[in-house]
Amino acid sequence: MKTPFPPFEPHGPNDEARGPRLREIPLRLMVPNMITVLAICAGLTGIRLAFENRYELAVVAVLVAAFLDGIDGRVARLMKATSKFGAQMDSLADIVNFGVAPALVVYVFLLDQARSLGWIAALIYTIAAGLRLARFNVMAERENKASWQSEYFVGVPAPAGAMLVLLPVYLGFLGLTPTKTFAYWGAAYTVLIGFLLVSRLPVWSGKTESSRIRRDLVLPIMLALVVYVALLMSYTWHVMVVTVVAYLLSLPLGARSWTRKYGTFTINGPADPDVDDSNDDIGRHI
Repeated sequence: MKTPFPPFEPHGPNDEARGPRLREIPLRLMVPNMITVLAICAGLTGIRLAFENRYELAVVAVLVAAFLDGIDGRVARLMKATSKFGAQMDSLADIVNFGVAPALVVYVFLLDQARSLGWIAALIYTIAAGLRLARFNVMAERENKASWQSEYFVGVPAPAGAMLVLLPVYLGFLGLTPTKTFAYWGAAYTVLIGFLLVSRLPVWSGKTESSRIRRDLVLPIMLALVVYVALLMSYTWHVMVVTVVAYLLSLPLGARSWTRKYGTFTINGPADPDVDDSNDDIGRHI
């Protein structure tokens, strides 16, 4: 009996009808994407835990998501596993973990007591985080980058914003009663952090190659890092409050350093004559 289809012949006349072949993908290319997926899962789990009133676990999940989201790109570059697919996944994870998740955790814990004002504050922060990430992607894709981009961020980076906006929750864990008055102050603080995200404030990044540490300070700095981690494990929310306050106090120092170099208080343009910023609508208007 004849079969309805001719037998398959490799590289034969019916080979093209099978469509594109599936290629084997090296495992190293999947590792960064797996980290990104885990980050998204952690961020969404933090939202669920917040709605279940398990706030401490919710904050831990959001911070873990932010940490994983912050290292996936570095892991990809280290393993030479960067890809356009991974970049799109990372952008999706960023808006979830740095925008949606922390805003909803703060809203469920505190801002809902401020009613509509609390929800508006959460919306403003989330949209600000999305705009900050979009601006970062636009600047990262420039062919000719300004020299200062390796040393300064334009506005507070989104990962830091996620850590900062959770300050009212840290204070609640330390015993500050989440009253209605506290909720209104929390809403104002949330809007402030959203403004810092989309501002033109120069924020020192510490990524420049010229940033070097004296040899005799290497061991003390490493020891200080160990002490910081030990305190973080033992007095988590106290240390997080101190970290947030220290970061906010450091912002004027970065702006002062920028002013000394370029003579302006904010990053209003490329600050580099070799960079053409004429077509950067986002850079000009945000």
